[in-house]
Amino acid sequence: MSHESAPEHPGQDDMRRDPAPADPPKNLLQQMEDLMAALNADLSQLDAELQAPTDRNPRAS
Repeated sequence: MSHESAPEHPGQDDMRRDPAPADPPKNLLQQMEDLMAALNADLSQLDAELQAPTDRNPRAS
C-alpha cells in the first residue's frame, strides 16, 4: 500500500462534513464587541468610584 492512499490523520475529514448552522444568532465578532463594550463601561464606572474622593470617615460611627 502506498503512502498516498492512507490518510495521515484519520477522522480529520469528518470535521469538514459537518453542516454549518443555518442561521447563526449573531456574528461572533459582534458578540465580542458587545461584551467588550459592556466590560469597558463597568470598568469605567468602577474606576470612577475608586477615584472619587471619599468624605466618609469609617471611624466616625
